[in-house]
Amino acid sequence: MNMIRQEPWGILRNFQQEMNRLMQDWPNAGADNDDSSVVTGHWVPAVDIKEEANQFLIHVDLPGVNPEDIDITMDNGVLMLKGSRHWEKEERRDEYRRTERVRGEFYRRFALPDTANADGIKADYKNGVLLVSIPKQEKALPRRIAVSQ
Repeated sequence: MNMIRQEPWGILRNFQQEMNRLMQDWPNAGADNDDSSVVTGHWVPAVDIKEEANQFLIHVDLPGVNPEDIDITMDNGVLMLKGSRHWEKEERRDEYRRTERVRGEFYRRFALPDTANADGIKADYKNGVLLVSIPKQEKALPRRIAVSQ
């Protein structure tokens, strides 16, 4: 006879995880608990973060976002990106009229390591992709200390 292990709370735990995942995209989800939320807003842009020898690079996919609608701030080691997109397409024909609208705000926060140089942060927007480059601080070179007698 085969024995099957039953986990009575497994279904409830899976349901809770799925609800938490769905609520991440809900407008203002986590707004009251801002100390731990990394993502808030109406939509969540895709982000790639890369560390190179002399800098950190953050690629943010922002299709349909006007560069003037992007706000980037740095405060207490936290890089904040927020903005909005407004896009409308209208199609008219004799039989019908169709209008599509895309609107929404986004807000992302990234805690930067101590090695990041906040004064040298640069941002470039091209073809719907925001590239934020964060240089690393110059490390103090090791030096030999003489022992006096």
